[in-house]
Amino acid sequence: MAATSPAPSSADTQAVSGMATSYRRKELRRAFQSMLTSRWALVGMLILLVVTFVAIFGPWLAPFDPNRQNIMMRLLEPGEAGAGSLTYWLGSDQLGRDVLSRLLYGARVSLLVGVAAIAVGGTLGTIAGLVSGYFGGWIDDVLMRLGDIQLAFPFILLAIMFLVVLGPGLVNIILVLGIGQWITYARIVRAQTLSLREKEYVEAARAMGDSTFSILFRTILPNIIAPLTVIASFNVAGVILSEAALSFLGLGVPPDVPTWGSMLSESRDHLLSNKWWMAVFPGLAILLTVMSFNFLGDGLRDALDPQQRSVIESRGTK
Repeated sequence: MAATSPAPSSADTQAVSGMATSYRRKELRRAFQSMLTSRWALVGMLILLVVTFVAIFGPWLAPFDPNRQNIMMRLLEPGEAGAGSLTYWLGSDQLGRDVLSRLLYGARVSLLVGVAAIAVGGTLGTIAGLVSGYFGGWIDDVLMRLGDIQLAFPFILLAIMFLVVLGPGLVNIILVLGIGQWITYARIVRAQTLSLREKEYVEAARAMGDSTFSILFRTILPNIIAPLTVIASFNVAGVILSEAALSFLGLGVPPDVPTWGSMLSESRDHLLSNKWWMAVFPGLAILLTVMSFNFLGDGLRDALDPQQRSVIESRGTK
């Protein structure tokens, strides 16, 4: 009679789990050190820190109420003083509103929409990808076909259609932009799950009687966080651009909420009259924020991808 191998004990399970946790922490420390050696990643992080600081403390930094209109102070040039010796450092718009104050308040909307939409889309896509890749069968077919149908339509047209029906609003634009991102994460997570579900440690967790929830979210998910983090950093930049485009078309947040996209939209009628500051400053804000997320994404990709990291380390030793 063949001898049966003893079932793994709880102590063995805790030991394996502790070793896996220690390995992930070591990899995170190594990735962080790699990020610190990347010049452009540091530039991106510094810009994002400034934008985040502005978004949090914008109401206290803004010299004016962003919605206060003063027709007597309309279209002042940058640095020109208005009534009461108050200086409009970035000029004023066609309604006499301070461009700097609206720029500071707009940072909060752009970052909030970008991060919240990615959180919504990333959560939905990760769950769908885990379920699709682990179970397969008709569940996989249904979820992937839904994604194919969504990808068959230009995303910006779908967003416009839903926002016309739902109406402008911060929650609506976050939901629309977030749901539009789910298939990207679902496909990545599905591919990773298909390759990991037959690994030895997944088989061991299944043999130890772990629940499906535990296998999916405690065994498989921690091993696919790296590519998800990289994709999320790039997607935030895309979502910020989408929000600016929808606000430019008047389909973003309500008109009384200052956003960079709406500021660009309001500057259209004054571009030919040499009122350059109305478009240049919000355009620069969008440009720098999007570039910083792209720089950060490049740094994360190099730090979290073992092949990229080995290439960088080999170059550093030469």
